[in-house]
Amino acid sequence: MKYDAETFLMEILRIPTVNGKDDERALAVFLRDFLKDCGVSAVVQEIDSKHANVVGVLDGRSKETVIWNGHLDTVPYGKMGEWKTDPSVPVKKNGCIYARGASDMKSGLAAMAYVLGSMKEKGHVPSHTIYFCGTCDEEKGGLGARHLLETQMLRKPALLLISEPTGLRPGTAQKGCIWMQMKIHGRTSHGAYPEQGVNALEYGIHIFENLKERIERYNHEVLGKPTCQITMAKGGIVPNMTPDAAEIMLDIRVIPGITTRMVSEWVQEIIDQCRQETDGELNVEVHIKNDRQAIEIDSGNLWLKKLQWELELRMLSKERIGINYFTDASILAKGIPDTPVLLCGPGQPEMAHKPNEYVEVEKYSRYIGILSRLF
Repeated sequence: MKYDAETFLMEILRIPTVNGKDDERALAVFLRDFLKDCGVSAVVQEIDSKHANVVGVLDGRSKETVIWNGHLDTVPYGKMGEWKTDPSVPVKKNGCIYARGASDMKSGLAAMAYVLGSMKEKGHVPSHTIYFCGTCDEEKGGLGARHLLETQMLRKPALLLISEPTGLRPGTAQKGCIWMQMKIHGRTSHGAYPEQGVNALEYGIHIFENLKERIERYNHEVLGKPTCQITMAKGGIVPNMTPDAAEIMLDIRVIPGITTRMVSEWVQEIIDQCRQETDGELNVEVHIKNDRQAIEIDSGNLWLKKLQWELELRMLSKERIGINYFTDASILAKGIPDTPVLLCGPGQPEMAHKPNEYVEVEKYSRYIGILSRLF
């Protein structure tokens, strides 16, 4: 093999893939070439000049398939002055590798590709046919995951394993994400006579508060409560005029059992009540800008039990955790319904998107061992 596991990760971290800035395709090509050198069947799925996926396939002993997924892109570096090292150049110190993407999630991505290549070179045949899918644009719109589904190359798998950073703990549930845009239209009036107008800003906040209260009635044993917050707002004319228009963006993180349809129905009920109060003069347009479903694997799932057994053998925590941020799992699981989804990777979830991001080399190595044993 051309690289040892640690060097392979360092090479991947040296390829910049900041979403919206760098060429994510370059990493897809690197991974394809690595896998092909190991004898694995691999292709690059071209999307545009900067975006591409990489898909490698290793035939197994059975006709059943599993999907291994990791994303190629990273978030921007942020304030460079807050980094103690150059985020574009991986540095190893004190048993950790520092660089943007070290935890989220090039260490998980590298481990998957490395294990696939190692299996092929050593002549090991996995229990299931493995589809390794490195997807682009996960940090924004999920362009890569959507393209992967459009190709219809993925047969219904026995498992979808996502190597997002979990600190090697089994991630068994993930919150969904809804970005809801509300455009509120009321009626202006003099600021001294607010009763003669319909305040679009106030009604927008009223709708938000009622929706938030309804959403937060729910709870999940691993994920906790769903959340709803205003992340963008604009409106108003001048200080002494009732605003007749406003626009509000909501970031809603839902748990299993709450669907986008349910949230849309709830918000419409609240809007209808407000329209009655204003004799129909209030109008609200609702647009869903992001729709990621919540996912959860059954606690008795055999793959989960196998993973927990491997963790226990290594004296690692087998306690289930929840993932609050969205991943490509929500897109892939929606496109391949009823597929059990597990999230587990060597990165530190609390380091994602932060300066001085790192991965512990020991956890990266252990993850490689876990993948090899599981499959």
